[in-house]
Amino acid sequence: MNENLSLALSLVAGIMLGAIFFGGLWWTVRKGVSSKQPALWFLVSFLMRMSIAMAGFYFIGREHWERLLACLLGFIIARLVVTRLTRASGEKQNRSEKEAGHAS
Repeated sequence: MNENLSLALSLVAGIMLGAIFFGGLWWTVRKGVSSKQPALWFLVSFLMRMSIAMAGFYFIGREHWERLLACLLGFIIARLVVTRLTRASGEKQNRSEKEAGHAS
């Protein structure tokens, strides 16, 4: 396989792994705080997210440090994107709560 193509695919795979990891974290926090057993939610989510991420890094980076580095870069890019998206939705929610509190 062409080296540039394998690096690009590793980058895309890293973005997907990061989206699963950090998107799953965001989802877990939202569901876990309203749950009757939040510790169980957080523990199971952590184990699943970490298992998926570690298996993905293992299979992508096998014997090729360049692919592993590209995957890590994609993972970090996904972190930045998910952080920005969730912060934006949180600010909208906070703004609407303040407006509702001001109206009453």
